[in-house]
Amino acid sequence: MDLELNNKHFVVTGGTGGIGEAILSLLSKEGARINVQYFTNVGKVKELETLYKDHSVNFIQCDLRQEEEVKKFFEKSVKHFGRIDGLIANAGIWAEEYTLTSEMSLKQWENTIQVNLTGVFLCVKEFFINLKNHPGNNASLVLIGSTAGMFGEAGQADYSATKSALMYGLTKTWKNEIVSFAQLGRVNTVAPGWVSTPMAEKSLKDKQVVRKILQTIPIQKIAKPLDVAFSVVFLLSDKAAGHINGETIMVHGGMEGRVLYDKNQTKLDFIKE
Repeated sequence: MDLELNNKHFVVTGGTGGIGEAILSLLSKEGARINVQYFTNVGKVKELETLYKDHSVNFIQCDLRQEEEVKKFFEKSVKHFGRIDGLIANAGIWAEEYTLTSEMSLKQWENTIQVNLTGVFLCVKEFFINLKNHPGNNASLVLIGSTAGMFGEAGQADYSATKSALMYGLTKTWKNEIVSFAQLGRVNTVAPGWVSTPMAEKSLKDKQVVRKILQTIPIQKIAKPLDVAFSVVFLLSDKAAGHINGETIMVHGGMEGRVLYDKNQTKLDFIKE
């Protein structure tokens, strides 16, 4: 099905990571024009620039914690491809170490908030300013949440707090604000569970961790980045998802906040991949 994304202009933050790269791949195949934000992953950018040299893809370095840098990033994006039709706020961090709140440093807490929440706020602010300056009926904002924002995640209070804020308070607030600038503008969130990405690589090397994860998922499967990216691209389409607004789509294989399988019933096929 043609999602009618050809020549649409999208901004993807964190576009060189696992999920971001998968989103970039799908959007490129749809003929979209894409500005990709990255911060430190310079080596990956060089690889992707070669891969997408014949496509309308542009990479811009930006520290999402810095307001002036975010402002310049969006100015450069508009200069490259004109009005931004959609923003995918994908960039995010989490600390791999299990850290109880009683042991978590204020520095860790504040850094996670700055990247995962303040950085998204700054991007959405500039996206809305772009819509105000370049009027049009349609626009789409897709945020990236997490099952940690729904169930909570012991040892990851900072990460859980940011994702919960995006999934509930901000998705619902921004879907009521975007229509001030685009009459048919929409805001939704895609919330993955465990995904096989570089960010989760260390945890997923531990068979015991994977076993515990699979005990909570009916289909006993760890998601691939494309599993998430397909939902994101679907939501960007005014044709396919034009009446979906203010929703959080859980992409977690049916995960529940409880154990569904005894540890001896889990299938560890994922580890062999």
